[in-house]
Amino acid sequence: MSANSGRTLTVSGHDLAKNGSSNTGAPWEDAGTVLKPTTPTRKPQPPKPQNAITIAVSSRVLFNMEKEQQIFERQGMEEYIKYQVAHETEPFSPGPAFSFVKALEAVNTQLRELYPESEELFDVVLITNNHANVGLRLINTINHYQLFIERFCMTGGNSPIGYLKAYHTNLYLSADPDKVHEALEAGIAAATMFTPDKMTEVSETQLRVAFDGDAVLFSDESEQIYKAHGLDKFFEHEKAHENRPLDHGPLKGFLEVLGKLQKKFYAKGRRMDCPIRTYLVTARSAASSGTRALKTLRSWGLEIDEALFLAGAPKGPMLEKIRPHIFFDDQMFHVEGAAEMGTVACHVPYGIAQRAARKGGKDKETSPVVK
Repeated sequence: MSANSGRTLTVSGHDLAKNGSSNTGAPWEDAGTVLKPTTPTRKPQPPKPQNAITIAVSSRVLFNMEKEQQIFERQGMEEYIKYQVAHETEPFSPGPAFSFVKALEAVNTQLRELYPESEELFDVVLITNNHANVGLRLINTINHYQLFIERFCMTGGNSPIGYLKAYHTNLYLSADPDKVHEALEAGIAAATMFTPDKMTEVSETQLRVAFDGDAVLFSDESEQIYKAHGLDKFFEHEKAHENRPLDHGPLKGFLEVLGKLQKKFYAKGRRMDCPIRTYLVTARSAASSGTRALKTLRSWGLEIDEALFLAGAPKGPMLEKIRPHIFFDDQMFHVEGAAEMGTVACHVPYGIAQRAARKGGKDKETSPVVK
């Protein structure tokens, strides 16, 4: 299945993509309703960036801006801006990152109750290459949905990557693969977010984040062994090195900050009902190569709430049961499979598998693996 088929996943290189949020069945307000531009009052103060866990999202993963993108591509920038200004009191409909952002806010609410003076909170920053004239419609939409997003970065067509470090960004989500590549090269955790045709309903009170292992949490060291020497050598290598931790992958830091917040809940006796839950969903097999993955996490001082070793089986059905707000994988095969089951999935274009995929090669995670 092609990622550009337009059936399951959609993405574009211009920071706007189709999404199926109109088919979600989620209890959001009708985005066709005309809103009055208002500014809510009595909001809590945002945390200082150096104290916060900063999540940068592009405007088109937070909202559905497909129609506007078509105007831009067919009629140009001036008509695009005119349309946005003329419709600035009409809210955009939710995009694939919307439920994720709402879950971050739900966690913040509980953190503020337990630690009223703490600034260790999620801080969502809207990062967009939109022109500033579009900003009012974005602000009106955010107020319409009562989202707590105070920091904006509108670059007027220039790349926003240079601002990510200034915001102390812990995770950047975009629909533009080129910007994601650029962010990863700058050492910033990033992923390309896709929209399934329909999205599974997710928890409104517990943030659930699912990670692949190799080339996401871990380095692509083991993937390199497989590409060079085959599956048997991969298993031999993992067995021989099971007590040597893997190097970190691009999203290790994001798991670390999630774990840091989890411990704040644990300290208040909230381990069993913690509003953050993490999952390792890997195509590794438990008996043949799972030991090294778990020992690596332990050596980093990190906990994962649930670990699923699938031994090459499809990830989509398991993710359908987990119902995460977001799932990260370095293999498009698994991103597409997750989307088919209604999971909002993100591609992390990192490691040797990306080069192999461009050459049409198979990867170990799409090959049958025996326990």
